[in-house]
Amino acid sequence: MMDKRLLSLVPEAMRHVLATVGWQWFGLLANIALVWGVVDVLVSAAAQGMDAVVRNLPLIALALAGKVAASILSQRSSFRASERIKFVLREKIYRKLMRLGPSYTEHVATAEVVQVSVEGTEQLETYFGQFLPQLFYAVAAPLTLFVVVLPLSWQAAVVLLVFVPLIPLTIMMVQKIAARLLSKYWDQYTQLGDGFLENLQGLTTLKVYGADAARHERMNADAEHFRVITMKVLRMQLNSIVIMDAVALGGAAAGIGVALFQWADGALPWASFLLIVLLSAEFFLPMRTLGSFFHIAMNGMAASKKIFRLLAAPEPPARTAEARPGDAVTLDHVSFGYDDERTVLHDVSLSVPRTGLVAVVGASGSGKSTVAHLMAGGSERYRGDVLIGANQVRDISEDSLARHMTTVRIGSYLFAGTVRSNLAMANPQAGDEQMWAALDSAALSDFLRGQQGLDTPIDDEGANLSGGQRQRLALARALLHDSDLYVFDEATSNIDVESEERIMDVVAALAQVKAVVVISHRLANVVGADCIHVLEQGRLVGSGTHEQLLDSCSAYERLWSSQRALEQYRGGDRHEAR
Repeated sequence: MMDKRLLSLVPEAMRHVLATVGWQWFGLLANIALVWGVVDVLVSAAAQGMDAVVRNLPLIALALAGKVAASILSQRSSFRASERIKFVLREKIYRKLMRLGPSYTEHVATAEVVQVSVEGTEQLETYFGQFLPQLFYAVAAPLTLFVVVLPLSWQAAVVLLVFVPLIPLTIMMVQKIAARLLSKYWDQYTQLGDGFLENLQGLTTLKVYGADAARHERMNADAEHFRVITMKVLRMQLNSIVIMDAVALGGAAAGIGVALFQWADGALPWASFLLIVLLSAEFFLPMRTLGSFFHIAMNGMAASKKIFRLLAAPEPPARTAEARPGDAVTLDHVSFGYDDERTVLHDVSLSVPRTGLVAVVGASGSGKSTVAHLMAGGSERYRGDVLIGANQVRDISEDSLARHMTTVRIGSYLFAGTVRSNLAMANPQAGDEQMWAALDSAALSDFLRGQQGLDTPIDDEGANLSGGQRQRLALARALLHDSDLYVFDEATSNIDVESEERIMDVVAALAQVKAVVVISHRLANVVGADCIHVLEQGRLVGSGTHEQLLDSCSAYERLWSSQRALEQYRGGDRHEAR
């Protein structure tokens, strides 16, 4: 129930844990004093009347004040312990992900990272703030009470103390079953979260291909499995609580029974009997409370295993190479698969010159976005060479790679704030004139001048903008970055035709002075490219200009013909509608 690795992560948290135990123990002493005073009042009231009350009133008042102070201070120490562990764990997870880089998904799923960073650390916050202090206090409290009761009746003290370990023995028996059950619970939990995130991110694709109903049924099945395992966990917890209550009540009854027989025989004074009766429950309450925290501890330990597995993931060697201005990008006989079961790219070779427009086209699932992913250093598991200049992309430092390359994807993320704050992320030193120039190039300045200019508020993910406006703002941000290479990965998907044309005009102008790669499923956007690379089922099946590919590449000719026919059909519909 205690993992030394957790304690070593935040050694200063143990100071707050021990402080919490200390204040709880002080509260126990105050409670003993309170009970002592109350018993003296009850025993002496018949003979001494108000004198007994007055005599014990200061003790009772001080004991009550001590209990209140101990409760407040123990909660404060508990909060400090839990707050520290949550902060440290999340910081370590974040820094680990930064060291792993974009390829962290090769070690752990994004959904699992989110879950252990949020829910997992919350469980460990409770583990450190409540369970660990209660674990130590549950040992100290019965021993303290044993010392208090022993002079009154050693028989009752021994009986009460003997029953106390039966509760942790019950916990240990349940733990053997619970450890396996909670491991399955967390596996189902992360699997459900992973599936939900994947479905949410690919919702548009699922709708386009009519696969949303099947995914919906699959997610319902996963949710049902999670419900079943959750109910099993709750049933295990409730059963363990019933058993612990039976042991605690039975132990208290046994101790009181021994004291009762002694009092009936005249071997125990009435005051001592009352004191034992009132303190007997205190023997078991700390351990009983510990049992109620048992499921929290088990959840925390299950979560910690996943956290330590992430923290122990092998890190790639430090990247020290630098991308220099003007370095060209080359893929030489590159093969790649996101897992060991399916290869996405097969022996692909292509190059991106220092300036000009290069396009990568193909049907959905042909590997276009994977090419962009590898160019941006998104994975190190490729075979072959992905070079920027003379250096492998996996050897180039993240900072240098970020300066050298800018990627604009479909649905580029906009942060809550203002237009200015979003643009400043690309170039913190950019002035208002530079920002307006970038907005002019992206054909967004006229709209923003009619709003609040650079101080126009932006909602999270740009929810208060249209799809075209979001993409044009993302484009303006990319232009401000002023890198050597720009990769537009389906950057004009799901936006109106007018916005698409404006963005492509900016891309064409940019290609006059920069290296530009356009990943697109719509061939009309890349007709004027200097070189078009055609992918089919992960293989490069053609390279050349638009005219050359129409004559020499059947895959390109099929794509072109089908898209032209579809666009003419839609144009006819619009014409008839008019």
